[in-house]
Amino acid sequence: MSDSEPIKIDIWSDVACPWCYIGKRKLENGIAAYSEDPDAAPVVVEYHSFELSPDTPVDFEGSTTSYLAERKGMPVAQVEQMLDRVTGIASDVGLDYDFDTVKHTNTVKAHQLIHYAKAQGKQLEAKERLLKAYFVEGRHVGRVEDLADLAAEIGLDRDDVVRSLEADEFLAAVHADQQQAVAYGIQGVPFFVIDGRYGVSGAQDASVFEQVLTQVAAERTEVGA
Repeated sequence: MSDSEPIKIDIWSDVACPWCYIGKRKLENGIAAYSEDPDAAPVVVEYHSFELSPDTPVDFEGSTTSYLAERKGMPVAQVEQMLDRVTGIASDVGLDYDFDTVKHTNTVKAHQLIHYAKAQGKQLEAKERLLKAYFVEGRHVGRVEDLADLAAEIGLDRDDVVRSLEADEFLAAVHADQQQAVAYGIQGVPFFVIDGRYGVSGAQDASVFEQVLTQVAAERTEVGA
């Protein structure tokens, strides 16, 4: 493989995962730092589906605090402390989380929309739009009509999105991603697979991603030498 071929980064993540949005920003910052080198290989990113809580109902009644307290068995005060910490970390990378307005929901349809968008060449835009809608704007990302509205905002055909989601057109693709995650042994997200060889778990600092990309590029050069 020549050093001019793109370095592929495959990312398993969930729309309802606060660390996934933070990790997305840190990765983007790491790619930007790596790409400052004029000889840097291009980097391409592809997102893959992972559901943290596939049993969550589409219309969950209750707050983020009550959801986490029930699911994790943590005291409410501890949950609030944890959310404050995550909000602060998100703020450090320019994300304005608003857990008070988050609408918990099942994310399988959101994952289908991301696959639909990928087929239209707009996967990265869809992923960003859904994460912002969920964590910053308090929008619903579990229902077909709401997802179609968000899809239209990034230039996708709203009626065709409704058709696709109602037909579960990309459900098999979502399941294939999930099966690949099992094969890789991925149990938490975000999880980054870089150049098909290196796994990075969690929302690591931008410098970690920059370092791995630099290492991959160096190894390619050595192989090609």
